[in-house]
Amino acid sequence: MRIGILALQGAFIEHEHMLQQLGAECVELRKSSDLAAELDGIVLPGGESTVQGKLLRELGMYEELKKRIHQGLPILATCAGLILLAEQVCDTKKSQAAEGCFAALPVVVRRNAYGRQLGSFSDRAKIRGIPKEEEFFPLEFIRAPYIVSLRDTKEVEPIAVIGKLPDGSSGENIVGVRYHNQIGLAFHPELTQDARCHEMFLSMCHA
Repeated sequence: MRIGILALQGAFIEHEHMLQQLGAECVELRKSSDLAAELDGIVLPGGESTVQGKLLRELGMYEELKKRIHQGLPILATCAGLILLAEQVCDTKKSQAAEGCFAALPVVVRRNAYGRQLGSFSDRAKIRGIPKEEEFFPLEFIRAPYIVSLRDTKEVEPIAVIGKLPDGSSGENIVGVRYHNQIGLAFHPELTQDARCHEMFLSMCHA
C-alpha cells in the first residue's frame, strides 16, 4: 500500500514513521510530479495551513490534489490539514467564514481556536471506528483548530468529542469527524505512541 504525505511544511515525518511501522510505503509529496504516483491515500499533516495552501498553489500541486480528494481518494487530515480540507474556515478574530482551501469536508473550522503555542494541551477520548474503540486514545492539541459546526449533519460522522471548549469552559466539542473517504482530526495522533487512528485510515485505503 502506497500513501502520499504532503511534505511541504509541518509535522509530516511523524506520520511517515507511524505508517511505515504499520507496513505502508510512503511517498513524500513535494512537487507536482510527485502526484503522478499511484497512491492509495494521502495524509495532510499539521503545520501552518496558510503557508501550506500558498505553497500548494505556487508549486502547481493544488488542482491535482483537490481533484483526487473530490474523486474519493482516502484522506487523513490532522490539525492544519483539517483546516485545508474544511469547506468553510473562519479566523479567531472574524466571525465571517470563508471558503476553505480544498472545500471538501462539509464542516466549519475556526483556525487557532485554542490559542497560540501556549494554548497547547493534552486530553483523551474514545474514538469511534478505530480498533479497540472502547479504549481511550491520547489526544495532543497544538495551536488546535475548533470544529464549529457540521454543514452536513446526516453524512458527517463525529468520531471524537472532548469536554473542553476554546474559552476553557466545559461543553462538548467535536475534535474528529469522518465523511466518506475523509478523516479530519483537530489533534495530532502521530505525536503519540498509539497507531489506531492510522490503522483506521489504512483500513479505508484497503477498501
